[in-house]
Amino acid sequence: MKLATLKDSTRDGRLIVVSRDLTRFADAGEVPTLQAALDDWSAIAPKLARIAERLEEGSHLSEPFDPRTVHSPLPRAYQWADGSAYVNHVELVRKARNAQMPTTFWTDPLMYQGGSDTFLASCDPILAADEAYGIDMEGEVAVIVDDVPMGAPPDQAREAIRLVMLVNDVSLRGLIPDELAKGFGFFQSKPSSAFSPVAVTTDELGEAWKDGKLHLPLLVSLNGSPFGRANAGVDMTFDFGQLVAHAAKTRSLTAGSIIGSGTVSNKRDGGPGRPIDEGGDGYSCIAEIRMIETIEHGGPRTPYLHFGDVVRIEMNDRHGASIFGAIEQTVQRCDGDRRQ
Repeated sequence: MKLATLKDSTRDGRLIVVSRDLTRFADAGEVPTLQAALDDWSAIAPKLARIAERLEEGSHLSEPFDPRTVHSPLPRAYQWADGSAYVNHVELVRKARNAQMPTTFWTDPLMYQGGSDTFLASCDPILAADEAYGIDMEGEVAVIVDDVPMGAPPDQAREAIRLVMLVNDVSLRGLIPDELAKGFGFFQSKPSSAFSPVAVTTDELGEAWKDGKLHLPLLVSLNGSPFGRANAGVDMTFDFGQLVAHAAKTRSLTAGSIIGSGTVSNKRDGGPGRPIDEGGDGYSCIAEIRMIETIEHGGPRTPYLHFGDVVRIEMNDRHGASIFGAIEQTVQRCDGDRRQ
């Protein structure tokens, strides 16, 4: 089934069930929010599934679905932790600045704790005060989990995955070096992330969901031109079971925690990926093509995002139908107080 959160007068919106083709939705009835559903998933999920079945049959009262009317599936969450499962991406970052990558990066995931109090809806603008911040998109996949006990192994962690969605993990590349130099991690350089209009259960993904990975291309475009189509199931060093287990190594995760994959990145013939117009699968962020340009030409040639640029992130099933709906955002200058 597919779930979304309709915007209303409250902070956390109203839970709705969305049709498989993303054209209709039905109210979730007695379940007010997605967090409420996750808090008692074993009891509530079957009720939501019955609504989804009737919605597909056309026997349930429904309304037209418009992605512009919804929040992020979870407008705010108890936890948002983003990994870096595609070590190819990390390796390129290191190589571009002539830094040796520790061998442990291939066996122990990188992960940072992001801000989870103000997520962006899929059609909300990307706001920044200055283009000099180095505004970048990062196309990713994320999962929402049920309660995960501390020390859970990957197999158990994998079983706790309840929903899957897409992410634009916005990064301000120009602010990252100084923040990391302090030795205390990201903060200002990682503003609010945006999530796809709907989150889907793993059974909805069919055979594309296998071994804790989503085996489909992530489609990224910039100003209407294809930018990336890297397969999220390829070159993923750590599956979501491993990422969730890593997050739960020393703490329990509560229902509604979100774990991200990091930037989806593919190699090509053992080397870095190539742009789409050169026959490659492109990139899920601008930083990666800039890294490759630095390696090959001595410096970057592709600029970061400008005000007015439009980023689109989507994933289609094997028949070409959108699974999660599209994240489509315009980069805008922040012109003062922008309370959520």
